Parts: sequence; structure tokens; C-alpha cells
Amino acid sequence: MEMNLLYFLQKLHTPALDKLMLGASALGNAGIFWILCTLLLLCLPKYRKSALAMAAALFLSALICNIFLKNLVARPRPCWIDPSVSLLLPIPKDFSFPSGHTSASFAAAGALWAKHRYLGSAALLVAGLIGFSRLYLFVHYPTDVLSGCIIGIFCAFLGVSLVKRIREKAARRT
Repeated sequence: MEMNLLYFLQKLHTPALDKLMLGASALGNAGIFWILCTLLLLCLPKYRKSALAMAAALFLSALICNIFLKNLVARPRPCWIDPSVSLLLPIPKDFSFPSGHTSASFAAAGALWAKHRYLGSAALLVAGLIGFSRLYLFVHYPTDVLSGCIIGIFCAFLGVSLVKRIREKAARRT
């Protein structure tokens, strides 16, 4: 069933959509876009708490997805299963489950959304586009992306909670 959805998405390819999806996917590479957003927001006092939560969420997401789950589950990517599908990007070397791009994106965007709804909503749209691009580009299954989304939101919640607890403890000490 998952492969059928991926094959359907292959029929949607156009030059413009290919460029958009390659660009969206590149935003998620190694979480660099989200790390840069976090660093930028750390410089702005209004967003500092959210940026700390984003940093914590990104760290947790990388730990859970890229270090633990990918190696534990070891799910082959769809492009490994069906190499006849022409890829628009280099074949990824790591495992498929869960989507690290999606998890990092929803971790950072969710942490931002928790305190700054307007900016966070825009970030969540970008996160969704990044997740969808991974399907369009035939490098993840839908359940990889869905799991990445769920794990990312869970990491966002943990990041926000962790920063809140640390700030409360620090306030009690002063």
C-alpha cells in the first residue's frame, strides 16, 4: 500500500515541482535550516526561550531518530527496494525509518509553535513540506514520514517542558 502511494506521487513530477521538492528536502539536510533558525532566534530576546526549546527538541530528535531508531529498525529505503525509479538526488546511505528530516523539522517547528503560534504555524507548514518532499523524492515511506512527524512533535513537547523546568529551577534559586 505504501509503495502504491509512492508510485502515484512519481506521476506528479514536473520540472517546477521537482525543483521545489529538492529545495524543500535540502532544507532538512542534517537539520541545518532548523539549527540556523534556532541560532538566529537565540539572538532575539523575544524568541530566546523558544530557541532553547528548539535546540533541546532538535537534540532529542537526532538522538531518538538518527542514532537509535534508524539503526534498531534498519528499514530499507523505497529507492533501495525499487531502483528502477529515477531519483533526483543521491541515494541516501542510512536507513529509512523514521524520517530524520521530518522529525527534526517537526521538533523545531513544534517547539516554536508552543510559544509563538503565528511564526510556529509557518514553521509547521515548512516542516510538512519537507516531510512531503521525502515521499515525492522516493526516499521514504509514508509511515517513515508519519513516524518522524509524531516523534518530532513528542521531542518538541519534551524540549519545551525541559526548558520550562530548568527555568523554574533557576528562578527558585534566585
